[in-house]
Amino acid sequence: MSSPGPVSDTRPPVTVVGVGADGWAGLADASRAALRAADVVIGGDRQLALLPAECAAERVAWPSPLRPAVPRLLAEHTRDGRRVAVLASGDPMFYGIGRALAETVGPERLHVLPHPSSVSYACARLGWPLEDTETVTLVGRPLASLAAALHDGRRLLVLSAGAATPGEVAALLRESGFAPSALTVLEQLGSSHEHRLDGTADDWPHPPGDPLNVIAVTCVRAPGALRLGAVPGLPDAAYENDGQLTKRHVRAVTLAALAPAPGELLWDIGGGSGSIGIEWMRTHRTCRAVTVERSPERAARIARNAAALGVPGLKVVTAAAPAGLAELDAPDAVFIGGGLTAPGLLDACWAALRPGGRLVANTVTLESEALLADRYRRHGGELVRLAVAHAVPVGGFTGWRQAMPVTQWSVTKPQAG
Repeated sequence: MSSPGPVSDTRPPVTVVGVGADGWAGLADASRAALRAADVVIGGDRQLALLPAECAAERVAWPSPLRPAVPRLLAEHTRDGRRVAVLASGDPMFYGIGRALAETVGPERLHVLPHPSSVSYACARLGWPLEDTETVTLVGRPLASLAAALHDGRRLLVLSAGAATPGEVAALLRESGFAPSALTVLEQLGSSHEHRLDGTADDWPHPPGDPLNVIAVTCVRAPGALRLGAVPGLPDAAYENDGQLTKRHVRAVTLAALAPAPGELLWDIGGGSGSIGIEWMRTHRTCRAVTVERSPERAARIARNAAALGVPGLKVVTAAAPAGLAELDAPDAVFIGGGLTAPGLLDACWAALRPGGRLVANTVTLESEALLADRYRRHGGELVRLAVAHAVPVGGFTGWRQAMPVTQWSVTKPQAG
């Protein structure tokens, strides 16, 4: 006797309608028809106010905070086969509500009717190729996250959190060494009230305006400002530190061994100044890191460095390892920069590491070097010694000053099975 097949979901799909600042007048016929046919329309207060009287559906405003309310509201309003439409700004799948809806009901139950996004409108107004323009959202995100995208000559579009955001962006640009950058604020894109404001971060002259705005930034680094590249090995001067800092050249080799990839999680143990976790996260916006540092003073310094270098999402755990590792998600990579001789630390990291993950440990002491040599014999991998020397004045001549050599063990955990 064959087993019954899966029971199909007979509930109507959730229709997601993108709407612009031009409201009802800017909607395509299919979007208007979907809103007229809906029994319930869910959206923000501003979006719901754009609907005409001919849309007779029950109107439900999203509460704040929005994300935790999504499953409850959808479950409540899709009962008994009611047809639900959700209003979204522009393209729902571009930094919009579409992602949360897909995660809640599954993409197969979504019917998405997009509208041009504010980014598409902005590029059209500015004559910027969309594929060459980086987008950074500050909607529900820290202002400091913009700092990682600042590179001389780059064009950015910043999705604004409100009327005050342009002034805040100008202030961050000044603090980050990009005061000469040109700013253009585009308000109410696509509507009859569309408006443009221009200036530079150095002397941004405009008071807060319309909360519905997009900020275009042409990045110009100020003369003498520290240059931060896009690959690991930032200048040591980029970090506030007390001497506990993985130096630039060793840091670049260490990140190469850790081999970050999009979406992966790093444990940075013995964080010091946070440089390894910070530069791991700067390699891709989806990379995540947790740094474990037992000193409260250093932990606070790590958080400041992370914000200054554009990765405020770095999680800082103030605890000693291995005790501080117990509640953390399993990592894709582990870096141990301090505390190698702590009882059980290496075993705990190796056990927690995902199959196929990488472990890298650096040391300058003979005691820890012996420990790494033992692990190299047991697990294989690569054991190297890194020596860096800098040219320095010697009287009227120039000679080499040798930094302490660093022993590094790197290894990949075998795949299961």
